[in-house]
Amino acid sequence: MARAALKIGVRDLAEMANVTTATLTRYENERGGMHADTRDKVKRALESAGVVFIPENGGGAGVRLKFNRREVKAIERLENEGGIVGDDDV
Repeated sequence: MARAALKIGVRDLAEMANVTTATLTRYENERGGMHADTRDKVKRALESAGVVFIPENGGGAGVRLKFNRREVKAIERLENEGGIVGDDDV
């Protein structure tokens, strides 16, 4: 669900998380579990792309997007360039 919300492919997420596409596909098709360290890599990659994990609260766990895909790309671009230039308060 999180990958679908981002509208990215398995290859994209695998690259973002530094895991294999086979691992993701197997997990998504419920054909195998995921090691804790691999799960953490995938979760961090999704969170860095703007996914927010919603904990179980009686209504069921889920995900939502913090930012839309365009906003995430703009943020990544700014971060890679050192951020927005502004006046110093010094």
